[in-house]
Amino acid sequence: MQRISKRAYGYVLIILTLLVGIGFCCFYKLSVGRFALNSRVSDKGSGNFVDQAPEGTGTTPSLEQGKENLTTDSARIIFLHRSTGEIVWKAGVVDLIRRYNTQHHTQYEIREQEFPTDQYGWENLPYDYWNIWVNHGNLDYYKGQPTLKTLTKEYDLIIFKHCFPVGNIEPDDGKGDVTSKKQTLANYKLQYAALKQLMHKYSHTKFIVWTGAVPIAQSTTEQQAKRQREFVRWVKNQWDKPGDNIYIFDFYELETEGGLYLKPEYAQGGGDSHPNDALARKAARALVRRIIEILQDNVGK
Repeated sequence: MQRISKRAYGYVLIILTLLVGIGFCCFYKLSVGRFALNSRVSDKGSGNFVDQAPEGTGTTPSLEQGKENLTTDSARIIFLHRSTGEIVWKAGVVDLIRRYNTQHHTQYEIREQEFPTDQYGWENLPYDYWNIWVNHGNLDYYKGQPTLKTLTKEYDLIIFKHCFPVGNIEPDDGKGDVTSKKQTLANYKLQYAALKQLMHKYSHTKFIVWTGAVPIAQSTTEQQAKRQREFVRWVKNQWDKPGDNIYIFDFYELETEGGLYLKPEYAQGGGDSHPNDALARKAARALVRRIIEILQDNVGK
């Protein structure tokens, strides 16, 4: 009986030793994985996760660096868009986010929403964001559209954009009027200033603002194209400031590559200013990389 007890005691010691060894291996693997995650996200040159996307999806443009270093492994993301954004969304945004989650054990949840819906009207110009979010920001919803009062309660990162009609900018006719629907640089700047002030009030939420989609050359004038370029430069170089909760995704640069118009090889064709599949895949990869770097706070202005 005593020999059986000693033998059982020996078995217990062996099992305990094995369990401790397995636990140490798991801890070491998890630690190495976490270190590798931080290394990958910090490596701006390679963008390892994005580089593993299917061939033919284009290259990701280099992104600027800076800002704070507070990391997070989970976030709720909403992408507000109309037709151009929908094309980019369907080009693989969800799959790329899921792949990153799988590889790096993160929990980034992203969904899309048409904004504004037809209940309000199709326009998603600076005036419309100002009208819904600033002018009626005391409400939860305005004409069926959620205000920031509602969205910031549900999401950690809010992405919004303008479609290419934002480029139909007319000459200024005065100092500007924040309440005006007229598309002028002066009005745009006042509406953006009000939007920034509102977004700063929701400092716990991050925002990604797309630079405006641009029409093809046949659908605009050189003067309008130059005004849009001026507005984009103002947004990037003056309106956007370091150290806050607002970030830029430079979709305009992806579409124009330094020119004034949507490049013909990136357009749908037939006079359509929507992006084709090649540009959509390229933009989807660039957007997801931008999202991840911002959530990890490894990139800034």
